[in-house]
Amino acid sequence: MAGLATPMALRVAVTLGLPDRLLGTGAAADLLADELKLSPIALDLLLGHLTTLGVMERTSTGYRTTGFGANLCADAGDGWLANMLNLNSAAGRAELAFVEMAHSIETGGAAYAQRYGQDFWADLTEHPHLRASFDWQMTQRFRKQVPQVVVGVDWSRFATVVDVGGGRGTLLAAILAAHPRMRGHLVDLEATAAEARRTFVDSGVDDRVTVIGGSFFDPLPAGADAYVLVDILHDWDDEHASRILARCVEAAGPGSRILVIEAVSGFYAQTEFDLAMLVSYGGRERRVEEFRALGAAQGLELESVTTLTDQRCLLEFRLRAA
Repeated sequence: MAGLATPMALRVAVTLGLPDRLLGTGAAADLLADELKLSPIALDLLLGHLTTLGVMERTSTGYRTTGFGANLCADAGDGWLANMLNLNSAAGRAELAFVEMAHSIETGGAAYAQRYGQDFWADLTEHPHLRASFDWQMTQRFRKQVPQVVVGVDWSRFATVVDVGGGRGTLLAAILAAHPRMRGHLVDLEATAAEARRTFVDSGVDDRVTVIGGSFFDPLPAGADAYVLVDILHDWDDEHASRILARCVEAAGPGSRILVIEAVSGFYAQTEFDLAMLVSYGGRERRVEEFRALGAAQGLELESVTTLTDQRCLLEFRLRAA
């Protein structure tokens, strides 16, 4: 449980593309080292450990990827595992912030900035490839649950929906496709918003949706029937989560609903993921009572909590009566 050699060996192997490169007949360590501009002695040590793990196997000519190791290839499954392990992706880079976890436990804040000199979101802004990998990760992470969310919520109540921090638009596109009379707005940072515009065109719903490139800390489209926050609040500490909810309240009308969809501690939230949210973002998976308190501070009443998928709940808020 204390060893770091194996998790880091796997991450380095994926980052270097070794599982893909060594498929088939494989290659000798010295030739591969020359090809990738690596130390041949060090690479041989890495491949030796990967062989012990069953990821690689020795052949008469060098090393090759095993059937088990092929699970680490970039195109294995939906690519989720390789993306999480790749140190050049947003997810893989964030994982290394765990080495500064003591800072998070001491302060209650994210360890990411302690390691990299700026917070996760600033890093995404500065490095487009991190932003792209994060957007892909978020889309893939939620993709299989989109149909459950579309049928699990009574969207027919709403004529207009704002997807706050809606990413590449996969969920909103599916909701609009299922409800031809509904109109939508999506708010996300411009690089992500550009991807969402393509999603809406591809889904044939672009004539019913407005995409706004901007932050959810800024004013939101006013007067919508529902403001949807999917996996948003858990990325932030209470101060920032309250600011996001305040923007929703500011924009909402008297009959509007605020729909929060994410894991809830005590339902499906995992303790390991709790620490990941803390270390990377300074956030956490909240308990129902914590959501209730966040909402109450902004004049919201938690109306219901519904199990929506095998990982997420729907928390529906309404404006508290005057």
